[in-house]
Amino acid sequence: MLPIDGDDGFDRVPDSLVLLIFNQISDIRTLIRCQAVSKRFNSLVPQADTLLLRVDRVVSAGELDDSDSLLVTFLRSILKPLYDLVSHKPLPDPTRYQKSPGQILRGFERIRELEIELPSGDLRLEKGAVIRWRAEFGKTLRSCVILGFRGSGGGAADLSGGGLKMRVVWTISALIAASARHYMLKEVVREHGEIGRLVVRDQEEEGTVVMERDGLMECREEEETEEVGDGLWWRSNRTTVPAVRMRMRHVPRLQLAGGIQMEGATLVVVRPTTTGTAETEAEEQCGDAALAFGAFDGVYGAAVEKLLKSRSYLLEMNSF
Repeated sequence: MLPIDGDDGFDRVPDSLVLLIFNQISDIRTLIRCQAVSKRFNSLVPQADTLLLRVDRVVSAGELDDSDSLLVTFLRSILKPLYDLVSHKPLPDPTRYQKSPGQILRGFERIRELEIELPSGDLRLEKGAVIRWRAEFGKTLRSCVILGFRGSGGGAADLSGGGLKMRVVWTISALIAASARHYMLKEVVREHGEIGRLVVRDQEEEGTVVMERDGLMECREEEETEEVGDGLWWRSNRTTVPAVRMRMRHVPRLQLAGGIQMEGATLVVVRPTTTGTAETEAEEQCGDAALAFGAFDGVYGAAVEKLLKSRSYLLEMNSF
């Protein structure tokens, strides 16, 4: 439709449709650029409710001093690309320029769904090892499903001696990574009470932390009872992992469709030992299977399906 009497036809597009487009864009850096297009866009962008905070810059170890933590690295990764949009000056040191994901998101008024994408996974594994994990949180860990294996030719270790120890290390490493990501989210959860779903993943698809609506509500209630510290949110870098039980399944060599082979394939389902309800062995097995089936898709989902048919081993671990 052609403009009438010099009127800009785009002005006749309703705000609701523009917001729908912004929600499809979701990327925060792109939306910030959109604010510079017009006064109308500047007023509508803060109303976008489906957001993606993407981190695309990996900070090298040489840029950090000895006191910097993993969360400070993440902090710098977020701030650099956003800061570059509005300034050509060097990025201030985050230890002096205290900016967190929660502060970046304060310009948005009603976030419903938020996804944070990290540039890489958190685990540093031996050559050939692959880990995939998915954790769900409320105020603390609710569940975690971990799939680990070696690529073809990596050698298969059994579940005795070093093989078992290595897989326990994989599990602990994944739980620490998940709890660090959860701690990072607490400020966002506290300041944006309207969020109904929150996800943190990485570009390598190593691990995912998910908080659904009921978990977010539980986390907010917990936050209200906690004392506010010194404001330096990176000082303590993770949420405490509760006492858990781990059901582990292991297959020395797993053959999948398309000639895909996994050596030493291991599936671990982690749940807190105190869930508030007593479960029979059969109920626990059924609950673990449901969690495992929902954790991965594609080739990893196929691996989970086969591993669930194998014998399981139950281990317990104290809070850490």
